[in-house]
Amino acid sequence: MADEFTTTVYYDDDADESMLDDTTVAVLGYGSQGHAHALNLHESGVDVIVGLRENSSSRADAEDAGLTVKAPDVAAAEADIVKMLVPDTVQPAVYEAISDGLEAGDTLQFAHGFNIHYGQIEPPEDVNVTMVAPKSPGHLVRRTYERGEGVPGLVAIYQDATGDAKEQALAYAKAIGCTRSGVIETTFQEETETDLFGEQAVLCGGVTELMKQGYETLVDAGYSPEMAYFECINEVKLIVDLIYEGGLMEMWNSVSDTAEYGGLTRGEYVVDEDVAREGMEQVLEEVQNGEFAREWISENQTNRPSYKQLRQAEQEHDAEGVGERLREAVSLGQSESDEKENTEEEVTADD
Repeated sequence: MADEFTTTVYYDDDADESMLDDTTVAVLGYGSQGHAHALNLHESGVDVIVGLRENSSSRADAEDAGLTVKAPDVAAAEADIVKMLVPDTVQPAVYEAISDGLEAGDTLQFAHGFNIHYGQIEPPEDVNVTMVAPKSPGHLVRRTYERGEGVPGLVAIYQDATGDAKEQALAYAKAIGCTRSGVIETTFQEETETDLFGEQAVLCGGVTELMKQGYETLVDAGYSPEMAYFECINEVKLIVDLIYEGGLMEMWNSVSDTAEYGGLTRGEYVVDEDVAREGMEQVLEEVQNGEFAREWISENQTNRPSYKQLRQAEQEHDAEGVGERLREAVSLGQSESDEKENTEEEVTADD
């Protein structure tokens, strides 16, 4: 059992916002993360330019918020820090469009390490390459900042050309509110590989497959689709909320003794250590050796044929129709935290 941190966590007192004095930040993108970063930086007194193409649907929103908006290449050329907050899949093209504006001593900053770690973007050696990544959807990054709070974040340094890249990154993290909660030091490799593994093996892949298989098992056994949906899909949120609030023991302490004993004794029937670990190790290996990255890059280069087919199949799954009908017929409820926040979150951190 781990009883101490194996990495460094930084807080407000560890960050000096004066590192951003006389510094201009170009925030490229104005989606979930982009709008939060730009507005939080602006309200922290940082000079911000939002980089958006001329026909972007977000231009009016950014301008209405009192932000300066310019074309991405112009914004990058005028900035000292260029923050990449467009989707991973378009970042290489955006970088090509703005790279001529990068000068020695500038900083190219990311919120996810994919394109640096897998060599899709190769910055010059005379610029800093850093990461400041809030571990939260952008709407919460913004909302908690407005309340005088913050969400946890990550900081990583890939290339330190100026000798003070970490200090500058921590100042940025403070300006968007992350050091109020805590910023964990990591590396581009570690952030990228753990993020992809977590998404594929557990959060987005493993959990959804587990829910669908549970739903199908009950329906195939003759139980009503509605009851199967409630038990295997809808109630997952209730359990996850408990784990989020206080860890696994908070969840076990909150469910009935019957549920706890059944879960502790039967869970391994479904997620067997040997089988699950073998599959998870394969997922991790394909992340580590770049196989997944190459597959995803190729998928995007060929207009995403497999992605579209898989997404269509997911949309047509019986559980989706059942869930839609249930949401129209009854209130499926929200956790107490949701009622307080009433958030409209996005799963991805990309804009």
